[in-house]
Amino acid sequence: MTGKATTQRGFTLIELMSALLILALLAVMSFRGLGAVLDARDQVRQETEKWKRVAALFARLQHDVQLSAPRPLRTAAGRLEFSRFATAEGIDAPRRVAYRLNENREIELWLWPGLDVAPDAQPARYSVLSAVAQFELQYLDAELVWVDAWPRSERDPPLPQAVRVRIVLDSGEDLVRVFALQS
Repeated sequence: MTGKATTQRGFTLIELMSALLILALLAVMSFRGLGAVLDARDQVRQETEKWKRVAALFARLQHDVQLSAPRPLRTAAGRLEFSRFATAEGIDAPRRVAYRLNENREIELWLWPGLDVAPDAQPARYSVLSAVAQFELQYLDAELVWVDAWPRSERDPPLPQAVRVRIVLDSGEDLVRVFALQS
């Protein structure tokens, strides 16, 4: 043999351990980052669903109010009840509808089978929005003054000029919408 020394090439144990430590730190940071992204995605999905339900409630309420019939409005604390016509397309039938806040903090839609039903007829009830802290209604009279009850007297027309709906969600959002009524 000749006296040539062969040099081996490769990583030392310290270099391998340092590389593994760096990779482990990167993996932990990536895992935490991925967890934060997934949590944010879930939060966005929940918020999106909440606002879809709010938008659906206001769209349904606007649709019903636009079809309101000039018949007496029945109001009670936290409840709006009125008659509405059928749609021009014939999809909906004329009927009595009501919106109210129930004891479970949900806004319910009540639908009676028709306009003039027996006094003991029970409406179908549908929860249209949950997690509601407050549901307040005000009515615009002929003098353009907002009042808390309608009708106030026998001289008032069957329908007010408009209805103002205020909803406070459990998460703190305060929403106000005004709907003009047919007269």
